[in-house]
Amino acid sequence: MFGSIKAFCHDRAALPCALTALLLAVHAPASHGALTLSSTRVVFDSDKRSVSLVVANPSDKTYAVQSWVNTSADDTTTAVPFMVSPPLFRVNPGKEQQVQINGLPNTLPKDRESLFYFNAQEIPQVDGQQTNVLNIAIRTRIKLFYRPSELKDTPASRLKDLQWSLQTLGGKPSLVLNNPTPFHYTFYHLHVSVNGQSHRLEQPGMSEPLNRQTYALGDIKPGADMRVSFTTINDYGGITPLIEQPLQTGP
Repeated sequence: MFGSIKAFCHDRAALPCALTALLLAVHAPASHGALTLSSTRVVFDSDKRSVSLVVANPSDKTYAVQSWVNTSADDTTTAVPFMVSPPLFRVNPGKEQQVQINGLPNTLPKDRESLFYFNAQEIPQVDGQQTNVLNIAIRTRIKLFYRPSELKDTPASRLKDLQWSLQTLGGKPSLVLNNPTPFHYTFYHLHVSVNGQSHRLEQPGMSEPLNRQTYALGDIKPGADMRVSFTTINDYGGITPLIEQPLQTGP
């Protein structure tokens, strides 16, 4: 089974067609798959030639794994300045495989991070003796931040520079975030408090470098002493200390 997959993988764009009759591809968090990754995100410093992570198989089944890097478009055609080695490998039960992400010459911005994604798709072994069995290939996708060496600060040191304000957009109150830093910030916790009552904003997502983001406040009515509190996910997958700031009122 693994030999036939390798034959099809000389052109990775053709792989989905080759696997259509064998499996259904599903994108899911790492905890939902049989395989695990050694980190929840990758930081690629531009002055390094490569970074590595480990794909482990704690299950009792053998898997083939296809790995690659792509952009937020999640396609197989957009060129990226990375090459993954090995791009296809086998992981036996209880074993691990180190995967190396190699950087290629590029013209990425030097004044901010660039965002990519590392993908690892597990391909279960097909039992030729079984019929009418649906095998599901689960893909794990994590963020890869390309960080130029020209950036001398760290994301944690610039958290205090995030600018929050309350503005009226389309006749409705909105929380507006201006990110003047060169870093991405993925929020774990984002709350707005009004008159001592805290309101959680669901799925706050990620703030991009040198960009602006808005959050609709829905039924939250502006009032006295409005404040914002937040935590973010750091380079190691941990949670940063809680920061609380007063909300500035905008136009």
